[in-house]
Amino acid sequence: MKNRLQHDAAMLRVQSPAKINLFLHVTAKRPDGYHDLYSLMCPITLSDTLTLTFGHQGVGLTCDHPGVPSDERNLAWRAAALFLDRMPSGEGVHILLEKRIPVSAGLGGGSSNAAAVLTALNRRSGCPFSLKILMEMGRSLGADVPFFLLNRPAIAEGIGDRLTAYDRLDRFFLVLLGFSFGVSTANVYKNLNLGLTKCKKANTSFPLEKGQDFDILQYLCNDLETVTIHEFPEIDAAKAALMKHGSAGALMSGSGPTVFGLFHTAEKRDHALASLSAMGNWRAYSAELMVRPIE
Repeated sequence: MKNRLQHDAAMLRVQSPAKINLFLHVTAKRPDGYHDLYSLMCPITLSDTLTLTFGHQGVGLTCDHPGVPSDERNLAWRAAALFLDRMPSGEGVHILLEKRIPVSAGLGGGSSNAAAVLTALNRRSGCPFSLKILMEMGRSLGADVPFFLLNRPAIAEGIGDRLTAYDRLDRFFLVLLGFSFGVSTANVYKNLNLGLTKCKKANTSFPLEKGQDFDILQYLCNDLETVTIHEFPEIDAAKAALMKHGSAGALMSGSGPTVFGLFHTAEKRDHALASLSAMGNWRAYSAELMVRPIE
């Protein structure tokens, strides 16, 4: 994905990448009901496509996925409305959203869509808002939106909106196994028992300093698995299948249910993809880590 944005005078076409959590440690429950976390997030090459056309009244949105709302419940719609409210031009926008990222799957698709809209409208308007201001706007839409505005691997803290860019990841090839069912992130956090979390190692020993030895395979851990796997044992079966087919490591992303496997070579990834596509009650996707800043 060398170019995230293509445009002419009346149209913008934007690629909107998914993300995975290479580790996710929940550190505490906050007084406001949210949870503090410590997570390494990375964009991946699995992406949605958004086409923005101009010359319309207000904000409109259509999507090729029947389960995705096409009104103010959609984060991309809300991002456009927020930007046009802050930067009124009298010109509306219509968004065509072509989904490839699974919905309610722990991959951040909705947040990525919102970030893509903010970025595209900002560029079309001559970049009136700095990245800092865009990230403040994005934070009002959702905790993961600032990450997608940053467009690079990052350590996420707080509710996921305090970000430190992290550029020491090696290249990995991915197989993702997605399911027909979605997961409510709010319900997963509601049912999380902090006494059972097990990913403290990531928070206490993850090497942030340059020059330290680093192997992400030593840190693959997700505290939210304890909740989601209890309800959906298919996730555990998917992790086992990925490991059986040559994955160097496998983990659920975010609140799930999507599971990813990391492979050292494209050949090993493609071999596993072919085998896993023919089995299980999942859909298999091919992707790569986007380990450098996205242009």
